[in-house]
Amino acid sequence: MHPVLLQFGKLKIYSWGFMLAIAAIVAILGLRRKFEREGYDREMVLDMVIIMVLFGILGARVAYIIFYEWDAFLASPLIFFSPGFSGLIWYGAFVGGLLAFLFYIWKKGLDFWEMADFFAPYLALGYALVRIGCFLNGCCYGLPTGSEFGVVFPQVDQELRHPTQLYSSLLNFILAIFLLWLSERRVFKGQVFIVYLIGYCIYRFIIEYFRFSLIHWGPFTLGQVSTLIVLLIALALYVGMRIMNNNNIYIKRSRHRLNDR
Repeated sequence: MHPVLLQFGKLKIYSWGFMLAIAAIVAILGLRRKFEREGYDREMVLDMVIIMVLFGILGARVAYIIFYEWDAFLASPLIFFSPGFSGLIWYGAFVGGLLAFLFYIWKKGLDFWEMADFFAPYLALGYALVRIGCFLNGCCYGLPTGSEFGVVFPQVDQELRHPTQLYSSLLNFILAIFLLWLSERRVFKGQVFIVYLIGYCIYRFIIEYFRFSLIHWGPFTLGQVSTLIVLLIALALYVGMRIMNNNNIYIKRSRHRLNDR
């Protein structure tokens, strides 16, 4: 494993950035087919993915600096532009990408929940691919372990550690497959996206027990605290929207019966 995947003279191609590019290409190809099938302009996909990726990276970097490098940033603001995408937080990426997504669909007059459902499987798939980049980069590693699955991350130490990046990748590939299956069977708009949030939160809360973390709040890591907040919101949204959908179905059926009389 090495942060630099390829090098041509002074030009360096970083492992994490390369896998992010692969994730973006896969998302663009899949979403273009989805948009076309559902009657939307497929040309919007390229703009949406690029904007979300750029603002996602920005949000991820801002979040990392706030939680981990604030004092260093005040001393030397240029660390914000450290090479190799060093120092990123997923929740910052999610918020940054979501804000860009909201602005774009507002400008285009699109339905948020419809679009969110389209993107959800590719968020999980993209995350799975990017975590492979994390493994190659040697970041986001796990705690020391005596397990046969342990991996040495030379830039950290010589201990065997949980390859939590690969655990994350596998679980998110499974989540992406499930969400693609659910996309064709959803009961209400927003269901696929909310299930993605629930699935991500459950996975992330568990994986944090094996992952190295610098910040702990009581018995929980920063990632677990953030995850619990998002999980509660997602569960409330799911229950509320499911009830609203059931009520709408009941009202429609009642009207249909009255019209048949």
